[in-house]
Amino acid sequence: MRRRRGLRVLLAGVLFAVWAVAAGGCSGSSDERTLVVLGPWTDGEERPFKEALKAMEKETGHSYVYKGTRSLRETLVAQLQAGAPPDVAILNSPGELVEYVKAGDVHWLPESVAGAAVPPWAPTVTVTGPNGGAQTRAYWVPIRVDLKSLVWSRAGAGTEDADPVWCLGMGSGATSGWPGTDWLEDLILQRSGPDVYEDWATGRTEWKTTAPLWREWGRMMTADGRSPDTEALADFELLDDGRYGLLNRGDCTHEHQGSFVRRHYGDDVLPRPTSEYLDGARTSAQGGENAFEVSGDMAAVFRASDAAWDLLGRLTSEEARTSWAKAAQPGERPFFPGGTTASVPPSPGTQSVQKLFDSAGQICFDASDAMPPTLRDAFHRAVLEFVGDPGNDALLDRLLEQLEAERKLQVLDNSFVLDDLCANAVGE
Repeated sequence: MRRRRGLRVLLAGVLFAVWAVAAGGCSGSSDERTLVVLGPWTDGEERPFKEALKAMEKETGHSYVYKGTRSLRETLVAQLQAGAPPDVAILNSPGELVEYVKAGDVHWLPESVAGAAVPPWAPTVTVTGPNGGAQTRAYWVPIRVDLKSLVWSRAGAGTEDADPVWCLGMGSGATSGWPGTDWLEDLILQRSGPDVYEDWATGRTEWKTTAPLWREWGRMMTADGRSPDTEALADFELLDDGRYGLLNRGDCTHEHQGSFVRRHYGDDVLPRPTSEYLDGARTSAQGGENAFEVSGDMAAVFRASDAAWDLLGRLTSEEARTSWAKAAQPGERPFFPGGTTASVPPSPGTQSVQKLFDSAGQICFDASDAMPPTLRDAFHRAVLEFVGDPGNDALLDRLLEQLEAERKLQVLDNSFVLDDLCANAVGE
């Protein structure tokens, strides 16, 4: 086993108040223009973050404007091609961030900010320069994080005499399929452990090794004669009557989803670890590794200036986190590396997630988000095809062969740059 870097993040309450001006020649002079922050939050989810930016304006005298979009990759690529990138962009995919790093679009963190680049959300990246020399640096920082490996249900749902009826809902625009990839990633992590998970996610093992987990997921979806192909492709969030949340449809009892989903439910919907729903899985009470997947929203500087570096530092500060959390509803309160913060008591769902965060033994970044984007997209497509006929072994073999061919292409192209996706939640 490789030795992982320790991470005193979830319980230690590490706070990063970074106000220093960037050094090392990677920032320009400060100016009076408005700084643009591009990010993924829309439909009201962005409101607390914008309030935090307003609070920073009073402190700095700078003006900040937030632009949210659900088509983040397409928007950012178009802006880069036009030569008009945002000052700061917030992305949830390290695999995509690596692409921008290799293209020279993202600026490496100066020493004054690099301390906020905590694993597994922000590992260092080694980039080979034009003269062949390699530089290993940090390029982004996590500003909000989420816990995955969770199953949400209402009290009394899925008793011992009634197996869970799983919500699927994998229709989600350009990224359709990600709820299915989340399931498979979690099964690999819970069944095989963090080391096997990390080797697979970073391109060091063949896809055929995951075949038993695909079959297990297929059996879960088709239990009691259910057919997943129709409702699996329904929209992930929006229901016919304008409500959100798959559990509100009434035709399923359990949803495998990250901590962000709590914003769609009331206090009667609470999470439990995925491992409790897997036959034969060793829970933490039985000496298991208590491993969880995590995801995150990471901020990187695409247009360097003193003001941009100052903003990046402030986004990881206690003051910004307090403003952000204060402006959020109790059921939407963000989690940060170090926990959640606010003077108002959290919702039961938020409190439950934080307890699971605090108890985690190992945390591993979302595998598909860390993969090279072409492999991630192929994974999404394969999952969508698989749910149409999950008992078809010939289909599964073909899908895994396609994914393996893509993995080999990415290995030849040196696209697997990230190595450390897992870390100890507490300790060295």
